[in-house]
Amino acid sequence: MRKATLPALIEAWIHERRRGLAIGLSAGLTVLAATAFGVAPLAPDAADLPQSVVVEALPLPSDLGQQIEALADTRLELFRADTTRRQDTPESLLSRLGVIDPEAASFLRRDANARQLLDGRPDKMVRAKADSRGRLIELIARYPADPRLPRSDAKFTRLTMERVGAAWVSRLETAELESQVRLGSGTIRSSLFAATDEAGMPDAIAAQMAEIFSGDIDFHRELRRGDTFSLVYETLTADGEPINWNQAAGRVLAAEFVNNGRSHQAVWFQPEGSARGAYYDRQGNSRQRSFLASPMAFSRVTSGFAMRFHPIHQRVMAHTGIDYAAPVGTPARTVGDGVVEFAGWRPQYGNTVIVRHTPDKTTLYAHLSRIDVKRGDRVEQGQRIGAVGATGTATGPHLHFEFLVRGQHIDPSKALRAAQPVPLPEASRAAFGAWGETVQTKLEVAATLAGTSDRGD
Repeated sequence: MRKATLPALIEAWIHERRRGLAIGLSAGLTVLAATAFGVAPLAPDAADLPQSVVVEALPLPSDLGQQIEALADTRLELFRADTTRRQDTPESLLSRLGVIDPEAASFLRRDANARQLLDGRPDKMVRAKADSRGRLIELIARYPADPRLPRSDAKFTRLTMERVGAAWVSRLETAELESQVRLGSGTIRSSLFAATDEAGMPDAIAAQMAEIFSGDIDFHRELRRGDTFSLVYETLTADGEPINWNQAAGRVLAAEFVNNGRSHQAVWFQPEGSARGAYYDRQGNSRQRSFLASPMAFSRVTSGFAMRFHPIHQRVMAHTGIDYAAPVGTPARTVGDGVVEFAGWRPQYGNTVIVRHTPDKTTLYAHLSRIDVKRGDRVEQGQRIGAVGATGTATGPHLHFEFLVRGQHIDPSKALRAAQPVPLPEASRAAFGAWGETVQTKLEVAATLAGTSDRGD
């Protein structure tokens, strides 16, 4: 017997039930008529309306069966992104990513490459692709390649873990970070970081802005409610994904900060042929000095350069440097260009780095939780050399900083304030003027974005 087609079956079904359909249609119209009568009493009785049954074969696509089969065979893929946390296990991370896959969790534990995902520092960017049953298809993680790399050489590590047939494979790659120029602005309501968060700006950019204007504004004492700022800055991306890594942060290209009614401006400019750039005001006067104002981007001084009662030795002693309080792991940076003269352990100082800047000037950084440089390394101003800790003789996490001239301790705050500015080469003034006009236009546009998230240029 020949198999009936779908349209024929539908037509037969309607033919067999045409009486029921007619009765149902009549009843439905009766209800509608009653409702209409309640609204418009003069409408005719539904029972008097002509009734008829219409039977029509519906044309269906000739390849309907193939389409249904193709839909059933389509593999659904789900994507979810998150970042690793300090206490993560393979199961907890995969669970947040919507993945239920014991085999994948096992591979994360035993594979040397995959284990790096949960080893070391947290906040690695992770993106997972899973099927409709929650089985992992592919996992890609991105994180800084090496915190000791200077910003100009910033790269990232890409960890890829994927299922090939019945087995899992992994690979590690190092790739270049890419930059995008963005604009943004904000208003101070409580703090600098609260305002930049509201504007959608990375913390590293906020810290740079505080450093740029630290010679003009005391961000601890002089910040005013209603102060405004506008920025042109870079954001770095890994495979197109924005990152917020302190050791691989984008750079502020131009900034204006209005504090208590007074405007302060800064423009980043790198003269042609020069290996380095600096910040200048709109007139071309350098804002950068031979030494930074502080070895930390944002912190507070807890002990200055003076005689003091030592909290551990319980007697009055000379304090030969400045103490900056900050959480463990906060980056410590060199205040100027130089060569690492010492990197290791010293009694009482704990983990210590000493940088020689000139034949007669050195700086010392002590109580570090980690050291990110080695003896003989050439370092640039602002480069990370370690992280805040409490090693050696310390009552809590802080950075002890010393400034020595010909082997004699001097007050670091006075030495840093007296640092000489880096002049703009005369031959570069024309190029600087053209660049300044360009970024000034961008700053004016950025000022119109107050209270909004940062936007691409």
